[in-house]
Amino acid sequence: MKMHPFAKFSLSSSGTSSSSSRRNFVDKPKNRRAWLFVALVFPILILLMFTSAPRQYLSIRRLKQRFRAPAGSEQCKYGTVYVYDLPPSFNKKLLDNCRAIDPQNSLCDALSNDGFGPKATDLQGIIPEDLTPAWYATSMFAGEVIYHTRISNYKCRTYDPDSAAAFYIPFYAGLAIAKYLYANRSTESERESQGESLVKWVTEQPSWKRSNGADHFIMLGRVSGDFRPGDHHMDAKSGSSFVLMPPIRQTLRLALERSPWDRYEIGVPYPTGFHPRSNAELEKWLKFVRTRNRSKLFTFVGGKEKRLKDDFRGLLVDQCRDESDRCAVVDCSETRCSDGSPAILEPFLDSNFCLQPRSGDSFTRRSTFNCMLAGSIPVFFWKRSIFGQYDWFLRDDPERFSVFIDEKQVRNGTISIRKVLEGYGIEEIQMMRERVTNLIPRFLYVMPGDDEYDDGGVGRYTMRDAVDIAVEGVLRRFKELRLVERQ
Repeated sequence: MKMHPFAKFSLSSSGTSSSSSRRNFVDKPKNRRAWLFVALVFPILILLMFTSAPRQYLSIRRLKQRFRAPAGSEQCKYGTVYVYDLPPSFNKKLLDNCRAIDPQNSLCDALSNDGFGPKATDLQGIIPEDLTPAWYATSMFAGEVIYHTRISNYKCRTYDPDSAAAFYIPFYAGLAIAKYLYANRSTESERESQGESLVKWVTEQPSWKRSNGADHFIMLGRVSGDFRPGDHHMDAKSGSSFVLMPPIRQTLRLALERSPWDRYEIGVPYPTGFHPRSNAELEKWLKFVRTRNRSKLFTFVGGKEKRLKDDFRGLLVDQCRDESDRCAVVDCSETRCSDGSPAILEPFLDSNFCLQPRSGDSFTRRSTFNCMLAGSIPVFFWKRSIFGQYDWFLRDDPERFSVFIDEKQVRNGTISIRKVLEGYGIEEIQMMRERVTNLIPRFLYVMPGDDEYDDGGVGRYTMRDAVDIAVEGVLRRFKELRLVERQ
């Protein structure tokens, strides 16, 4: 009988015969060289596979495997979410090419760790030592990655599109257009290509055709104006017109700053650096900011913008310096104010109020949430900076936790910021600070652990965070629309 060519290398019932066969095979010079090659190359291949694989891809796949179906319909009373598995060019490959997103500053570190970024440093002595592990140098523009990570592990996620009440499109639109925002040499084709490709892909899906996208939503990790060339600050030859493309125009959009005239946009909080891993960590932080001794009446963290005529931020810097006995100022044109910097956090912790002007190109600022996270009361100068922006998260009554001062009156000298803020009594300040502190859990972004908000030792986090509120709000809105259609 003719023997199979690999039969002599198979395991035998006789240990001696088998060992002898393997020894003869390995001892041949040609085979020894082959085994040596495999022994040297195979570990290298394994190492390359894990080090070169996109960190975000590995992370999101891990979260999918951890997902547990919701236990009971009450948890998902508004329905479930289906997450599209987009071609990698729309998300994962953007992370692979993180150095190309911003040609001037690499975003690779900022987008690492599921979008939460590296651990924050230099916070020792500023915050309680046992809370430092919950702090990260999180980028203000990492929201698309964070939402993708979290919704991939959302308690009401479904893998059955036919049963879904909402469809999430995990396209990193903000990362895709970042390098074109202020690039004068880019062409319209370059700026619009990925957005147009995404629209083509998603409109071909059966789920989209079934509802014409009425039950679809997307998260934009930048302000809405960055996707509207020619809108207020945007040059017509920069950015992308993604949100103006007909299919996306009527898709629900979560954005860091919404257009007040667009009913399909919902403002969501900017990411901060605090990502508690348990209820205990959150409660410890809330107690810390409530009992903080504040030596300054107000503070301003921001930089002068020389390219803007009549720069209001520059005016605030100068006024704050003139009121140094009552105001702390951090001029970000002179001081490092990057993500996770103690130069930002400590002044907010030391002040009762914090000044929040528009941020040059946009009306909102990440600084607003950094300020409130520290238990400080935000002071706004444009109503568009807060009114109608974050109602799902900060309620719809900004007057209860913030102060509004008309910037025009500050410019012409008819109002003194210091005198307005000194008009608030101690009890009134305490009451407003308590309202701010109570809102903190609603704008945090929790980092999921090995078991849905469990870090394997610190405990569990069971409070609803910004992602929970956002997705539940989307599901509730879609359910209400369906009810209206049936009537």
